[in-house]
Amino acid sequence: MARGEESSPLPLAITSTPRTPARRALASEPSEAGPALYRFLRSACAPALHMLFSFRVAGAEHLPARGPFIVAANHHNYLDGVVLGVAIPRRVAFLVMPRVYHASPLHPPLHRRIGSIPLNLTRPDPGAIKRALRELDGGGVVGIFPEGPFSRDGQLVKGQPGVAMIALRSRVPVVPAGIRGTYEALCGRRLYLPRRHPISVRFGPPIRPLPAADGPIARAERQEVTHRIMSAIRALLLHDEVTRAGASEQGPAEPAVAPGSVEAART
Repeated sequence: MARGEESSPLPLAITSTPRTPARRALASEPSEAGPALYRFLRSACAPALHMLFSFRVAGAEHLPARGPFIVAANHHNYLDGVVLGVAIPRRVAFLVMPRVYHASPLHPPLHRRIGSIPLNLTRPDPGAIKRALRELDGGGVVGIFPEGPFSRDGQLVKGQPGVAMIALRSRVPVVPAGIRGTYEALCGRRLYLPRRHPISVRFGPPIRPLPAADGPIARAERQEVTHRIMSAIRALLLHDEVTRAGASEQGPAEPAVAPGSVEAART
């Protein structure tokens, strides 16, 4: 998938009753590691990221050990999903655009087996949002890239309100994530084979949107929550810029952890 291909601004055509905390508390918790294929791919990608890309994770203590949450990150290319899948110990159900879901005849069965949620770009897709809400109702984790289209120049662009819609409907926290290095690793590469370049992800404190009332959610409320999420992602990326700028004199402001130490950092 080339840089600049459209991802998805999540559609807003859904007015179902918001999920209640009590309902989620009664939902059974999913397997922390997820399906066998997901576990296999995660175990294969983790050492590769560490050895080839000096992969580091910061802020892992902000990832809830149990219960539903949404992870929202900036988006450069397909490596971003790999980064989040390795960095987060629990299975993440990603909302996936058609060009990724149907990239080859092998991709649809692969995505089905790892629990991806296909998202239609040509029309409003309330079914995708409902599937995301069901995943959260069951205590799962949903991954969203709220920028919609990939960043063409590696810079953060305006967020779409779909992540706010799901957060307000589900009433679950949103963990912001700032990913660095994936743009540089894949920019200008043929056959989508990344070059060696340091890759990192930093998670921020969960954002807890105010519970939405029953019925339609006002546009202003969606925009306000979207702004909060994108501002948090921007702050995480800026933090890493400041840290790198002062590293030669003061050292890193916050030690990062290697992928194999994520669970230890959260305990």
